[in-house]
Amino acid sequence: MTGSDTTPAQLEQALAAAAAAAPAFGASEPSVRAGWIRAVADALDAASDELVPIAMRESSLPQARLTGEVARSTGQLRMFADALEEGSLLEVVIDTLDPQAKPVPRPDLRRVLVPLGPVLVFAASNFPFAFSVCGGDTASALAAGCPVIVKAHPGHPELSARTAEVMIEALKAAGAPDGTFGLIAGFDVGVTALKDPRITAAGFTGSVPAGKALHEIAVTRPEPIPFYGELGSLNPVFVTQAAIDARGKDIASGYVGSFTLGVGQFCTKPGLLFLPSGHGLQEQLSEATGAVAEAPMLNDRIKDGFSSGLDRLEKVDGVRVWASGGATLLQTTVTELLARRGEILEECFGPVSIVVEYSSVDELRAAVEAFDGNLTATLHAEDSDAELARDLLPLLTARAGRVLWNGWPTGVAVSWAQHHGGPFPSTVGSIHTSVGVTAARRFQRPVVYQDAPDAVLPDVLKDSNPAGIARRVNGTVTTDEVSR
Repeated sequence: MTGSDTTPAQLEQALAAAAAAAPAFGASEPSVRAGWIRAVADALDAASDELVPIAMRESSLPQARLTGEVARSTGQLRMFADALEEGSLLEVVIDTLDPQAKPVPRPDLRRVLVPLGPVLVFAASNFPFAFSVCGGDTASALAAGCPVIVKAHPGHPELSARTAEVMIEALKAAGAPDGTFGLIAGFDVGVTALKDPRITAAGFTGSVPAGKALHEIAVTRPEPIPFYGELGSLNPVFVTQAAIDARGKDIASGYVGSFTLGVGQFCTKPGLLFLPSGHGLQEQLSEATGAVAEAPMLNDRIKDGFSSGLDRLEKVDGVRVWASGGATLLQTTVTELLARRGEILEECFGPVSIVVEYSSVDELRAAVEAFDGNLTATLHAEDSDAELARDLLPLLTARAGRVLWNGWPTGVAVSWAQHHGGPFPSTVGSIHTSVGVTAARRFQRPVVYQDAPDAVLPDVLKDSNPAGIARRVNGTVTTDEVSR
C-alpha cells in the first residue's frame, strides 16, 4: 500500500472483513481479547528496531523520541488488556430482584457495555506511533471489542503500512478473527469509508477545518454515528506575580522548553503565556528562545502551514517579535488580545508562542474568559494566591479538559485518571478522552438484561462470575458470585 491509495475493491474488502469480524470479536471473553491485544504489543516491541528507522526517515523525528513512542503505544495496549481482565472496561452493574423495593418492586437488572462495531480511525501526523496506526484510538477501540480500520496519514505511508502488517500478523497468530484490523490510504477513501453504514464510529486527530468537515459527514449520514475529533488547542498558561517572585527563572526556562518541545508540534503546546506587567523575564525568555536550535518539521505541508501562520501573527497590530531563530517568541498585551481576539487566538502549529502581559487581576480574569475550549489550561501560582486561584480555577475548568497547577501541558501521562479532551474546538466530544482507560468508552454502548435466565446471559453477567471480573452488585463492587 506504500505510496498509493486504496482501491475501491480493497476498501470493500476491508469493510466487509471488519463487519464479518465484529460479532465474534465483540463477543470474545475479556481474557481472550486481552491476550490478542498483548500479542500486538509484543509484536510491536519486537519490531521496534525495524519500525523506528522508517519513522525517522519519514517524520524527521529523533530516534529517542520515536523509541519512546513505541513503548508508550505498547504500554497503552497492555494497560487496556489489564483493564479488560480486571473488568472495569465493561462496567458491569447488577441489581438483583427485589420484590420489596419501593415505590415498586424491582426486577433483576444486569447492565454491561457492549462494542458498537467497526471503528474508523484517522491517523495523526505528529505522533507516528502514539496517535497513528497503533495509537490510542486503535488501542481503545480494540479493547472495547470493535474491529478497527485505520486511514493512514500521508506523512508516514511506509511506516503505516509496515506497522499494520506487524499488527495483522500478530492478531492472526494469536487467533483473533480475520478482519479485526485493517489499513486504508487516501483522502477520498477515508471519506468513503466514513460514509459506509458498516462503520459505527470514528476517531480523528488533526486540524479544525478537516475535523469539522468529517464530523459533518458522520452526523449527517442516514444513520448518524459518533465522531470523536481532537481538533485544535491553544493551552494557555497563566502566571501570578507571586509565582514570578518565587521562581521566575524556572518559569521562563520551563515555558520555552515546553513550547519548543517536538519543534512545537504537540497538541498540548502552550501557545500563550500570561505574565504580569513588569515581570522582568523578557531577557531570560528571549535568550532561551534564541538559543533553540532550528530543527526540521514533520513534513513540508506542516512547515508551509507554520510559516504562513507565523507570518500572519507577526503582522497583527499590537504583536511584536521578542526573539526568533529556531523558535519564535511574540509579545502583546491583554488589551491588544481582547481587541483582536480572532486574529491572536488562532492556533499556529509549530515552534512559536506569545507572551501576553496583564496589568491587573481584572485583566487576568478577562484573558481567561476570552478563550474557547482547550485541551489544557495551566496556572502557576503560590500558596499566597489561594483566593485568586479559587476565583480562576472555575473559569479554567469551564474551558479545559485538564487543569494544571505549576506544571507544563506537554506530556500526557497514559493512566486510568487521564483526560485528554476538552470543550470545542479542542474536541467535538468533551465528555470523552482519547488517552487513558476510559477512552474505550467512546466505542461502547450500555445494554441491560431484565429478568433474563442465567443460562442465556453473557458470562460476565452470570451469577457465578466465571470471568472473575469486578462487578457492582446491589451497589457494592465485588468479584463474588450473585445469589438470586
